[in-house]
Amino acid sequence: QVHLVESGGGLVQAGGSLRLSCAASGSGFSINTMGWYRQAPGKQRELVAAITSGNNTNYADSVKGRFTISMDNAKNTIDLQMNSLKPEDTAVYYCNGHIYNWGWYNYWGQGTQVTVSS
Repeated sequence: QVHLVESGGGLVQAGGSLRLSCAASGSGFSINTMGWYRQAPGKQRELVAAITSGNNTNYADSVKGRFTISMDNAKNTIDLQMNSLKPEDTAVYYCNGHIYNWGWYNYWGQGTQVTVSS
């Protein structure tokens, strides 16, 4: 079993910055892709940013130039640096991992709240 544990998040004013971290733990697993999704009240969950073990990245258009995702392959962690935050970035952010653990599985973290005040 693989567990994704998130940290970071909180309340920040518009224009501010936050950093989210996610650590994958378990044994005998191999990461293909990890990323961050978010879900605002009344909206569908959407991809924010993703990164492969080969450091290829993908960003939602709404966060390009403001958010940066990075991965530490040795520690099985990813970070999401969020700058120039806007009120519309307010959502619960979920860590996601496409991970091989005796088969390919999609894992999710518990979610962390990000609130941006105007």
